[in-house]
Amino acid sequence: MKLINTVDAEGTVLCHDITQIIKGVTKDAVFRKGHVVTKEDIPVLLSVGKDQLYVWEKEKGILHENDAAEILCQLCINEHMDRSQAKEGKIELTAACDGLLKVDNRGMKAVNGFGQMMIASRHGNFPVKKGDKLAGTRIIPLVIEEEKMEAARQAAMAATEGNSILKLMPFQHKKVGIVTTGNEVFYGRIKDTFTPVIEDKMAEFDTEIIGHDTWNDDDKKVTASILSMIQKGADVVVCTGGMSVDPDDKTPLAIKNTGARIVSYGAPVLPGAMFLLAYYEVKDGDRPRTVAIMGLPGCVMYAKRTIFDLVLPRVMADDEVTAEDLASLGQGGLCLGCPVCTFPNCGFGKGY
Repeated sequence: MKLINTVDAEGTVLCHDITQIIKGVTKDAVFRKGHVVTKEDIPVLLSVGKDQLYVWEKEKGILHENDAAEILCQLCINEHMDRSQAKEGKIELTAACDGLLKVDNRGMKAVNGFGQMMIASRHGNFPVKKGDKLAGTRIIPLVIEEEKMEAARQAAMAATEGNSILKLMPFQHKKVGIVTTGNEVFYGRIKDTFTPVIEDKMAEFDTEIIGHDTWNDDDKKVTASILSMIQKGADVVVCTGGMSVDPDDKTPLAIKNTGARIVSYGAPVLPGAMFLLAYYEVKDGDRPRTVAIMGLPGCVMYAKRTIFDLVLPRVMADDEVTAEDLASLGQGGLCLGCPVCTFPNCGFGKGY
């Protein structure tokens, strides 16, 4: 850094905070370290007694914190995101639409492992609203070696195979079919209290319910009903009831007999262990599509949050869920049933 006269400081970068003290009014930094001095700033600086300033002296191979922050921003930003201006080595990213946030932890760890720089984000695989903060990037020192930033960039690109660290997948409009099973509901012995829960969950997204069938414990009828929903244009089919291992619980068999690809019957999540996820491929000429079929365990009917809340946002964003994805939910997969539910602002569904 070098010492210069304040009147000559336009365009230079401050190396330290400049504090303004007005008795009974303020005692705070009027300009922060890293601030680029403008012509309008000079009278203010003189008014707080700064006739001379320590400013950053540009050196070859050395980047100012704001310039380095731009590199981190470019590693993270993708479609459907807005960004802030660089300030004090920090840039924030926000959602430009409702959607599902995806985070490539490999790329994030590659950057954060270098030190003197950081990326922090909210947890991936959870829904966000337009305007929500997604992530912040920061350069820790005022200046940093250009060579180090390039090494971090290359490491991140290698870890993500050239993709951005963050991705925001907009939610899609979905047509939904509901298939309710169970002799007790079909014969009117009890009231169907499951379907209203599904309708409420679906109402959180851009969906339309195109059909609702209720059947007894006859797997052939349930299979036919699922296929009928798909033929009518359903993008998602939700089956309720009959998901345990009792002999008369035949919903898993009914889903299997549609010819759908079973991802998993069972998930390491409580509530929600008896969850089934499958995908059915529709060959519709030049417009093939994939239909998600979910068999929901009874806990979805009465528990505040379950496996359904972890998988549904991904289905709504066309983010295919794999068996490995479900297996990874074990750590963080235990809902604590708090008296006041704060989900998703809690640990449920947030593994390592």
